[in-house]
Amino acid sequence: MKNKMYHYATVSKALDDLHEKGYTFDFNIHEQDIVQNPHNYQIEHIYRYEGNTDPGDAAIVYGIKATSGKKGVFVAGFSANSINDAGQTLIQLSIKNRHKDRA
Repeated sequence: MKNKMYHYATVSKALDDLHEKGYTFDFNIHEQDIVQNPHNYQIEHIYRYEGNTDPGDAAIVYGIKATSGKKGVFVAGFSANSINDAGQTLIQLSIKNRHKDRA
């Protein structure tokens, strides 16, 4: 499935939209599993939020589907110093999926 990227005015608006689509699980609580088992996750939606005044306000909200069928969200900071291991793994997954879609 091709990643769908959206731009919203706020992170909460993106979370509301994903919740309406059935993405209700909080993957931030289980970020270590994403790092250790990235093959179990597929990014289906990407929402990017950029703060108006502070670049540190930038965030990405991922709509993720696990191989178990569980659908949920992961919210990651977008500034270079705020990306943790799970955020880096999701960035790599989204890049990998983009290359797969072009083939």
